[in-house]
Amino acid sequence: MPQSATKPFIDVLSGQRQTIPPMWMMRQAGRYLPEYREVRAKAGGFLDLCFNPELAAEVTLQPIRRFGFDAAIIFSDILVIPYALGRSVRFEVGEGPRLEPLDDPAKVGTLAAQADFARLQSVFEALKIVRGALDPKIALIGFCGAPWTVATYMVAGQGTPDQAPARMMAYRHPEAFAKIIDVLVENSIHYLLAQLDAGANALQIFDTWAGVLPPAEFARWSTEPTRRIVEGVRAKVPDARIVGFPRGAGAHLPGYVEATGVNGVSIDWTAEPGFIRERVQSRVAVQGNLDPLVLITGGAALDRAVDDVLANFSQGRFIFNLGHGIQPETPIAHVEQMLKRVRG
Repeated sequence: MPQSATKPFIDVLSGQRQTIPPMWMMRQAGRYLPEYREVRAKAGGFLDLCFNPELAAEVTLQPIRRFGFDAAIIFSDILVIPYALGRSVRFEVGEGPRLEPLDDPAKVGTLAAQADFARLQSVFEALKIVRGALDPKIALIGFCGAPWTVATYMVAGQGTPDQAPARMMAYRHPEAFAKIIDVLVENSIHYLLAQLDAGANALQIFDTWAGVLPPAEFARWSTEPTRRIVEGVRAKVPDARIVGFPRGAGAHLPGYVEATGVNGVSIDWTAEPGFIRERVQSRVAVQGNLDPLVLITGGAALDRAVDDVLANFSQGRFIFNLGHGIQPETPIAHVEQMLKRVRG
């Protein structure tokens, strides 16, 4: 990948520890920024913003201009793959995504096998714009949702507290559920490759709902589909740098790392530091894991929490991040406080 040697974020994923860890934040383009809120109001709906290349590029760049993070992540959503597969996807204000549910095998039979990637051309255009505008030292991250997490929304038609509809369908109709997963694996490979082609330097696979799965189901529905995606991407781009984020994976993380071949894993704030250092960071880069709520809190509590994260992980290959996305009510001054603390 071009200029990777000059990018601290990519260097860590390539096996080189950095004295000052590179940093960025999940959901760093978001409602906590007044400049984002202004562009969002101009765009109209959430998907309108995702699919406007100039505006999506602008909000991707906003946190880089303001904070000088070491990585930008393209502004988009994990549900653009169902959209490209011809499913109805809309976002209700205050309620999140709404899709047409694939909640029985007959409905799964209506799922297209191939996405229409012309519907996602605007994402690739936005990537090109951002790559052209970024300093060469700053990495650009492309991403997709992991098949398990995307499938949970497709089956239920919305987010639910524990994604029970998808879990029940995987037990009751494993063949139909596997079809959804297979379609998502194949189309996610093509989508990620297109993002690399458009200028992304690294990829992240978000498995937000991995933590609700028991061990055997975690292996089948989270680890194995991610392994297939990584393998599919690397078949075309052998040196692709890929981060996995199976949120809530806990004790499953070493097996996930071993099986998938990712270059790094993002960890949430509940991860046990000694376990991560010994069983995970000894093998791959680790990214995380400040609690987003302590970033809202600020003050001495934030300083202590940042120091703890650095004490736990900065002696190995490490990327400083949050344990999940930044919350809309986070004060900008607290992000600045965190940056100053990490960078000394």
